[in-house]
Amino acid sequence: MKKMIISPSPHIHSGDSIGRNMYGVLAALVPAFLVSLFCFGLGALIVTLVSVASCVLCEYLIQKFLFGKEPTVCDGSAILTGVLLAFNLPSNLPVWIVVTGAVVAIGIGKMSFGGLGNNIFNPALVGRVFLLISFPAQMTVWPVAGIFPLTYLDAQTGATTLSLLHYGEGVASPGSSAVGLTGGSLGEISEIALLLGFAFLLFRKIITWHIPVAILGTVAVFTALLFAGNMFYAHSVSGTADLQTLAEAARIYNPLIHLTSGGLMLGAVFMATDYVTSPMSRKGMVVYGIGIGIITVVIRIYGAYPEGMSFAILIMNALTPLINTYIKPKYFGGK
Repeated sequence: MKKMIISPSPHIHSGDSIGRNMYGVLAALVPAFLVSLFCFGLGALIVTLVSVASCVLCEYLIQKFLFGKEPTVCDGSAILTGVLLAFNLPSNLPVWIVVTGAVVAIGIGKMSFGGLGNNIFNPALVGRVFLLISFPAQMTVWPVAGIFPLTYLDAQTGATTLSLLHYGEGVASPGSSAVGLTGGSLGEISEIALLLGFAFLLFRKIITWHIPVAILGTVAVFTALLFAGNMFYAHSVSGTADLQTLAEAARIYNPLIHLTSGGLMLGAVFMATDYVTSPMSRKGMVVYGIGIGIITVVIRIYGAYPEGMSFAILIMNALTPLINTYIKPKYFGGK
């Protein structure tokens, strides 16, 4: 005999639904998608459409023929996974690799755990990391941003800001990535567009500010402390700050560059805030966000990969049950 366990009263319906929230997040991604179309043109359109179609089809087939359930692809969750996966890919990625990533994201990252609400890790990031490990050459070739280029597989390529930073080849101006003038994954190149989406999500109360602000604040503070520490070390060794050391520290640890480059903003606003894989309490959200920020900076500066946002979110996804265990939300009427 199954027991139905419910939380204590009162029970108040907020008016939210899965579909409302999913399509709300999709609406918030529209500005970033428009920028990606403007900068990458045909490639951005092809990668996004293939990713979304593959995710929806894969989820439909698994629910219909493996689970024997009525498909729920109309709730928007598969579409959102497809868009977020596409936003984490280069706009010149071959179609078959995009399809592979979508199958992994839905089939392994989501449906293998039982479907929506049961997955431990963010499905889109599972697909993205799988592709990064399996196809490192294709996943690290970045088309140069232009004005609606009609090229796809033969697009002109270049390095991202973080790869230039990581390999000591100089960096672009921090402001260039804020408006979409640098290369990168098709959904991460304009921080301004992503911030517009963030404001929309806050206005609609789809997410709260705790996780994004905790991540961005941690990255800013951590990189600033690393910069200050290197300056102190340079002074203590030579008595005066060496200009080369100063320039190197300003390049590697510049908070503005880290905040406006790579997938930090996209991950902080749209991926780390996933309801299923993030903590329930506000204190837990802050701890979760701080952990993501620290891990991201450590991987960016000391790791083998120029970008660490995807790995940081997945690591903290794994720690979310532990955070929920020790940092619980206050029950209604509690002190």
